Amino acid sequence: MEVGGDGVAIITIVNPPMNFLNHSVFWSLKDNYDEALKRDDVKAIVITSEGPHFSGGFDIEAFGNFQEIDEGIKPEPKEGYLAIDVLTDTFEGAAKPSVAAMKGLVIGGGLETAMACHARISTSDAHLALPELTVGFIPGLGGTQRLPRLVGLQKALDIILLSKPIGGEEAYNIGLVDAVVSTDELVKTAKCWALDIAEFRKPWIKSLHKADKLEPLEEVKKMLNSARSQARERSPHVHSPLDCIDVIEEGIISGPRNGLVKESNIFQKLLFSETCKNLIHVVLAQRRAAMVPGITDLGLIPRKITKIGVVGGNSMGSDIATALILKNYPVILKEVDENILNAGIDGVKENLHTFISQGKMTQEQCETALSLLTGLLDYECFKDVNMVIETVLEDLTSKQQVYADLQKYCSSDCILATNTSTFDLNLIGERTEAQDRIVGAHFFSPAYETPLLEIVQTCETSPQVIIDLLDIGEKIHKTPIAATNGSAVDRMFIPLTQTALFLVDHGLDAYKVDEACTKFGMPMGPFRLIDLVGIGVAIASSTKYLESFPDRFYKSRLMQIMLDDKREGKANGNGFYKYDEKKEAIPDPEIVKYINNSKNMISVTPNPQLRTTIPDEDIVEMLFFPVINEACRVLDKRIAVKPSDLDIASIMGIGFPAHRGGVIHWADSLGANYVCKRLEEWTKVYGELFFKPCAFLRERAGKGIPLSA
Repeated sequence: MEVGGDGVAIITIVNPPMNFLNHSVFWSLKDNYDEALKRDDVKAIVITSEGPHFSGGFDIEAFGNFQEIDEGIKPEPKEGYLAIDVLTDTFEGAAKPSVAAMKGLVIGGGLETAMACHARISTSDAHLALPELTVGFIPGLGGTQRLPRLVGLQKALDIILLSKPIGGEEAYNIGLVDAVVSTDELVKTAKCWALDIAEFRKPWIKSLHKADKLEPLEEVKKMLNSARSQARERSPHVHSPLDCIDVIEEGIISGPRNGLVKESNIFQKLLFSETCKNLIHVVLAQRRAAMVPGITDLGLIPRKITKIGVVGGNSMGSDIATALILKNYPVILKEVDENILNAGIDGVKENLHTFISQGKMTQEQCETALSLLTGLLDYECFKDVNMVIETVLEDLTSKQQVYADLQKYCSSDCILATNTSTFDLNLIGERTEAQDRIVGAHFFSPAYETPLLEIVQTCETSPQVIIDLLDIGEKIHKTPIAATNGSAVDRMFIPLTQTALFLVDHGLDAYKVDEACTKFGMPMGPFRLIDLVGIGVAIASSTKYLESFPDRFYKSRLMQIMLDDKREGKANGNGFYKYDEKKEAIPDPEIVKYINNSKNMISVTPNPQLRTTIPDEDIVEMLFFPVINEACRVLDKRIAVKPSDLDIASIMGIGFPAHRGGVIHWADSLGANYVCKRLEEWTKVYGELFFKPCAFLRERAGKGIPLSA
């Protein structure tokens, strides 16, 4: 704290790099605040921050020990102490006004602290948000009570329930901040504003008791009921959104003080729930994903990538090009055939026009993005690119020729990346002398939306190349996970489709399989997923798995029979489901004849237990325990760098429910011993194919060691 001659105490939050709040920071803030209130030479208070951000909110890592007393840190004396006694009674109820001077990130508890001040001044580039629901709890420092009173209920519901960040200008327009100024003028303006309040030239507003923005009570009830319906539809497996709505309602109906009490009670309940623990694990795993031992600890600096080549105008090539130009990377899209090239460029345009129709992009922004895309039929301009991503068809000879050409036309330090998840990267580059520059950049469909990027290194890949790709991943808003010479994600989840086909051939209803998966929290079941990617693509992927792991491959005829009868999936309206004009999936009774033909061709005798009522929990375990088994092999072979990377991969790459923490975290919650025993039971009934526990899993189960250890 510094007190100037004008009588304004400036309290500065200093906890780089994000100015996260924790007990130590918060108690220090309170101590400085108390001192300012006692001093006769202080007329008003400004809370600001050092560095580019006001506050990234409460440090998520501190929540695991929220009620523990660290050495030198005062405990919270009672439930709700910070929200009620400190922020409400001490800060907001003070006899001296306070103003928050905000820039950069103003997140969670940081924004709640600012809302307890009597005014807020912001820069235009500030990002304000209350994202607590994304980790399974609710704002716990008064955010549920103050935000509706500052901006109105509907805006508050949008910001809190959708964890929707807003900029400084929008915050000003809706009444969350009182003025928007430049960074240079921020503290000066806040000081003047605070003095104006102290000398009654500006209103002294306690946001907790502000009521002019709240809608009429009948309208409030309709809004809350509508919000509950949307929350149930959007997050059917997570309870915190509904709890949050109840807390907001309590404050409006019974008064803000009662709302604060309920907020504190619900916050504590949710903080120690399994869902919250799982979601916090996901956030921390995501933070650690970009840390690659032996690479990111070398002190290397990412090189500047100014232009990227994409070889292959297929759907994936178009999607990757879209992802890159959206983040202002100039892209050359290269094809050998003019018609295919034009189709690839049209694919990019279609992706961007979808964003326009969804209101995510203007026509002007679309044209700016397209101006960064160039289509070519040769490599002549590739001398200027810093990186190439190859997406040609999964044929080894074709890929080898591409890399031989790239070595010829590209600079000697150009990164040579491949999107393949199928071939050994050493084989792809064996015709070149550029093995140190060859790396996997495995995107997931659709590449411009799916937030995962799998970076696959060989034993010869340069650490600098990995650093550069990690940097690109961050710039295009992807969470990177590192793997070693093979796709951990695809390998881990191939058994899901395999097991689903096996169970259906043995008598289980295909639609019951999908239903059990969606009840578990998956966005769709394996048969809907096969329809989405295309039955032909699914067969091709399975064939590669057969070549690599013939002892664990189930040779179902079902997909080939369907493809032979022109059932290609969602694209042509017929797959495991039929699709109406709105592309909605409808179960198709016709599918039974294909299943029967498949059974007859491989002489399968259906299991009566699968034909009778089988609990959804058993179906889920039969589908996902082989996935866990394969994930253990991936860990054992060190294909994945960290177990938590597989959690992120499962959530972002295949849609495993985040509220369960990811596939390895979920397995540990059940216990390796339980998973192993169930697999052994099914091995006795159905054989060893993908049910036999691998050595890694058996060892962990026998010793009682978590898979993540």
